[in-house]
Amino acid sequence: MNLNATLIGQSLAFAIFVIFCMKYVWPPVMQALKQRQKKIADGLEAADRAKRDLELAQDKAGKQLREAKQQAADIIEQANKRSSQIIEEAKEQARTEGERIKVAAQAEIEQEVNRAREALRAQVATLAIAGAEKILGEAVDEKAQSKLVNQLAAEL
Repeated sequence: MNLNATLIGQSLAFAIFVIFCMKYVWPPVMQALKQRQKKIADGLEAADRAKRDLELAQDKAGKQLREAKQQAADIIEQANKRSSQIIEEAKEQARTEGERIKVAAQAEIEQEVNRAREALRAQVATLAIAGAEKILGEAVDEKAQSKLVNQLAAEL
């Protein structure tokens, strides 16, 4: 056998095989590789998008959490202010009520003192008239006695 003919035959067979592969085998393989490459790129892009969306969602959640905490702090502060205000109002009402009760008690005491004075005046007048009757030795008539009692009560 001729080595040159074999080499030429093998080269020709190889060339036909390469052309056959380039025409029928290579395009589907390349298409599958391109599809796979596109799928991987789409997956990476989706992962990047998901990562950005996750970061945005975390930022939004953090912001909402901070806002909620701020609102809670504001509500607590308002409640504390309102409770202090209610306590101060209750204290003021208690002071006012205490003053009112004190004034009423003082007025009542004053009335009792006046009543006691009147009663004492009447008793002193009666005693004075009784003493005057004993000194004079005779009874004083009712009209004169009333008049004397009133005069003595007015003087006292």
